[in-house]
Amino acid sequence: MGSFRDTLDTRALRFALAFPLLLAAGFAVCAQMLRNTLPDPVAVMWNADGGTSFAPFGAYVAGSAVLITLLGWIAFLQAVPISRPVIMRRVMMGLGLMLSLFITTVAAAGLVGQSGIGEARLSHVDPIVLAMGSGAALSLGVVMMFAFKPDPRWTPEDDQALEAERRLAADPDLARDTLRMWVHARSSVFIMIIVSALFPAALIAVVVPWLGALVAAAALVAAGFLFARVRADRGGLQVFAGGLVPVLSVPAVDIAAASPANVKAADYGGWGWRHHEDATAMLVSSGPAVVVRRLNGRRVALSAGSAAAADTLAGILNRAAERARQDGQSQQSGPR
Repeated sequence: MGSFRDTLDTRALRFALAFPLLLAAGFAVCAQMLRNTLPDPVAVMWNADGGTSFAPFGAYVAGSAVLITLLGWIAFLQAVPISRPVIMRRVMMGLGLMLSLFITTVAAAGLVGQSGIGEARLSHVDPIVLAMGSGAALSLGVVMMFAFKPDPRWTPEDDQALEAERRLAADPDLARDTLRMWVHARSSVFIMIIVSALFPAALIAVVVPWLGALVAAAALVAAGFLFARVRADRGGLQVFAGGLVPVLSVPAVDIAAASPANVKAADYGGWGWRHHEDATAMLVSSGPAVVVRRLNGRRVALSAGSAAAADTLAGILNRAAERARQDGQSQQSGPR
């Protein structure tokens, strides 16, 4: 149970549970002050002519208090788990305050609009209470988003950051041997895809909606394969098409050599992820690239975006391969 409590922001939890309850109680007390001036039953729904649906006073107050409490809890409790991003927790705390106050405003405007009127069918929601209360709910919610300071807690992300800093302090060259980058095709290529695929898909959708959607989806998938996320470090090379789909993975121990080159996509089968003869390629355009020779004789080609990036990436992969070979030799020559 203790470990579960450690995942919660206790200050936020206390506020999240108490505020809607106190707000609902305050609404009920204030409603009792108007009880003698209200018709019986009171209106709960209105149109331009007046009240359309009615309920006893007690049901109106109880229902409003339940809505204030439950909807407030639902919104506020999203800000309690400390594992969620700080920005999300601040936004949800502000939305919880905003929602609770807005529901209270609507319920109060309904009662004030019926005060002093003998027939609920002739009543309307009080516009002044509704406008002032809504404005206050919005402004106070925004203030809460900026004022709420989530409890600083040590999280698994902090453990990972600490371990990364520890490794970097122990091995300063680690940062030099790590690269994260995105490569993508020229903007003119994406304009061509829009003109040649998405516009026709919109016209096709007028006649055959599913076919238009299929053409548009195919165009988006094709465009996605003209983006790539590259990750290179001492473990080797990894490439993700569209930033998500892993298409290339070359461990450092399998790298014979890496060299920058100015390639033509046609020599490797075209743009995107390709298998061509003895090579596997992820090319988003012709131009600067890195060609990796593997120990099994196969090649891997990857767009690098610029000549400088290609030089940097090739250097990292060559150092990673050399380090992997040295580690392998030291293990083989060790005591048996």
